[in-house]
Amino acid sequence: MTTKSHKAGFVSIIGRPNAGKSTLMNQMVGEKLSIITSKAQTTRHRIMGILSGEDFQIVYSDTPGIINPKYELHRSMMRFVNTSLEDADVILLVADIFEKYEENDEVLNKLNKSNVPVIFLLNKIDLSKGTQEADKMAYWKEKVKAQKYISISALQGQHIDEVFGTIMELLPEHEPFFPKDELTDKPERFFAAEIIREKIFINYKKEVPYSCEVAITEFKEDENIIRMRAEIFVERKSQKGILIGHKGESLKKVGKEARLEMEKFFGKKVFLEQYVKVEPDWRRKENKLNRFGYNH
Repeated sequence: MTTKSHKAGFVSIIGRPNAGKSTLMNQMVGEKLSIITSKAQTTRHRIMGILSGEDFQIVYSDTPGIINPKYELHRSMMRFVNTSLEDADVILLVADIFEKYEENDEVLNKLNKSNVPVIFLLNKIDLSKGTQEADKMAYWKEKVKAQKYISISALQGQHIDEVFGTIMELLPEHEPFFPKDELTDKPERFFAAEIIREKIFINYKKEVPYSCEVAITEFKEDENIIRMRAEIFVERKSQKGILIGHKGESLKKVGKEARLEMEKFFGKKVFLEQYVKVEPDWRRKENKLNRFGYNH
């Protein structure tokens, strides 16, 4: 009697900020694991989403957008990208319909020399007009070496089945890497912090969201409720004032929106306390980044 073969592997989602990588991963996994906002550079970590079936396991990695690092946080973000490239069995390279190839893009140049199979995805085709989709795909076919080129709308779920089918063709035979009931490699505290960070990105403008980091310093789970304490770090005292807002109204709004989303995510009541602290230049200092879980 022959045993049924099992496929498993790591699929890294790579692209520039705002290409739609997080939306794509959430579509592929069927769960909201990554922050989605209209602002660039919202993903700071490598977030794994695990999709398991009877005879397969796909470990997706959502990665920070490809940027030229300006300070230590950016360098840490790019290390997550490079690590995910190194252990990938398949790479999904995502570009949106408005994007252009940059000759000096180190990551794209590395991909063109890589032996790892690449699936090129032209995203946001729901926004294309006339011959824009066909023209843009022809343009990218000249610039990027890939096993397959697929037009998609991650937001609307267009052609996601074709992406999944292509991944399954390219995946190697392997035993599962994680238990079949696992959804991600990250702990619950991580997602609680990410939900708060997402609400900050949605509710504040300019530099404030980029200067914020969230740490869950207490997480106590009972049968019916999770009680947690969140500390939000900013770089300057003026940012603390903006974050809290007049009579604390702005911070209350963030807390309420985050709590409601956490209750959906965790499936139980959440009691959330938030505190804002000033941590000067945390984005530029390696020891502070280590404390917030970067460089791991």
